Amino acid sequence: MLLAGGTGLLCQPEPRESPAREAVWDAHFAKLPTLTGRLPDRPDAALAMPVAGVRVRQVADTWRAARGAGLLHAGQDVFAPRGTVVRSATAGLVWMTGSSVRGGTWVYVLGAGGRLYYYAHLGAVARGLREGQAVTPATVLGTVGTTGDAEGTPPHLHFAVFERYGPGSPCRFPALNPLPLLRDRS
Repeated sequence: MLLAGGTGLLCQPEPRESPAREAVWDAHFAKLPTLTGRLPDRPDAALAMPVAGVRVRQVADTWRAARGAGLLHAGQDVFAPRGTVVRSATAGLVWMTGSSVRGGTWVYVLGAGGRLYYYAHLGAVARGLREGQAVTPATVLGTVGTTGDAEGTPPHLHFAVFERYGPGSPCRFPALNPLPLLRDRS
């Protein structure tokens, strides 16, 4: 499983992750080079706001804010009413869907340049969304929720962007602040 820290993602299990689920992650990591080869080399310079009805100026910048267990917030929280539609911020491929202790219900999209886009705390994944599916900024990924460690907080999407993995270091994905990349949908 990917574990978010203050600097990015590392290929290591989340707390309480089972060995069987770790094997699933290993299989998905093995697919990354092939999937990345199907996408453009240059990552997007701008991303569409993933939460319907939210303007970029409404997002409070929580990048690298302190979190429990010595972690720093490696993303942005976009607050909206429970059930609000979440769309892909970019074109790409659905890399994984699933759930975990911290992220709750989530979707990863692999975009141009090998960037990973993480949509967490979803109330639900969109019906019919499947791994390997091509997506555009119009594709609905799910809805805003409070799953995972967001239980007890106002509904929101945790949106994170992780830079392409490096040669010889396939399990390190440096985190990028998504806020400067976000643009309002027209």
